[in-house]
Amino acid sequence: MGTEVGSLKEKVLNALKSVIDPEVGMSVVDMGLIRDVELEGNKAVIKMTLTVPSFMCPLARYLVMKVREAALSIPEIDEAEVILLEPHEA
Repeated sequence: MGTEVGSLKEKVLNALKSVIDPEVGMSVVDMGLIRDVELEGNKAVIKMTLTVPSFMCPLARYLVMKVREAALSIPEIDEAEVILLEPHEA
């Protein structure tokens, strides 16, 4: 991984730290919910999980939306995709 890519990945991860799970009061990064961040040019592909299956989590859509918005707040990122992994897949 080149220095630029590593630096951009760090920027994305830092932006994701601003996404707070309202039920727990911690960031999704600190909770370990972000499993991977891959960069494809100016696109961020973020794999995340939840503490419970998504159908049981009333905040699943909200958290996915906030993670996507946080990634898009980085000027170098033009597109962001969030892949939600079920807990048993992560």
